[in-house]
Amino acid sequence: MLKIGLTGNIGCGKSSVSKELKKYGIHIIDADIISREIYEYQDMLAKIKKNFPSAVKNDKVDRKELGNIVFSDNSKLTLLNRLTHKKIREIVDKRLKKCEKEKLVALVDAALLYEANFDIMVDKVVLVYCEEKEQLKRVVLRDNISEEEAIKRINSQMSQRDKLEKADYVIDNSAGFEELDKHIENLVKEIEKWKDEYGGF
Repeated sequence: MLKIGLTGNIGCGKSSVSKELKKYGIHIIDADIISREIYEYQDMLAKIKKNFPSAVKNDKVDRKELGNIVFSDNSKLTLLNRLTHKKIREIVDKRLKKCEKEKLVALVDAALLYEANFDIMVDKVVLVYCEEKEQLKRVVLRDNISEEEAIKRINSQMSQRDKLEKADYVIDNSAGFEELDKHIENLVKEIEKWKDEYGGF
């Protein structure tokens, strides 16, 4: 079964690519959605309460407050990642096994694919990147935050340069949607080749 990883730093348009690929019958396992859902699990809630008490309000995790805490302190971000990545990986692994049983091409959509070592769970990695100035502009507009806050969030991830060296396939999403559509069409052709190589269905 073909397993693809899709990644891209904040503001680069990874989610737009994921949505388009879903239209081609590829099963999407969205690790970023899972990373939000895990705070509903009692074991995770207890861990956040213990390590980030001010981020828990009325027995629920305030993700905005949690973000403010960890994006201002690298040691706290490292701790949060250590707590969450194990749980996310368990859920992703279960869903990949389900896809294998159902003979589906699976795509793991994860912003922190490399940082969390999820790349070892997939056969090929697709990276969506864009020029840094464009990335900064998008993050400021999308999240309605200052440039300083946006830079903190951008810098909390592995650099785009390092990811470019590791990826099997790269999409430059610095331009508009029309250009992105062409890139996706080319990627789908590449996926067909990968299916032959990895016994895709």
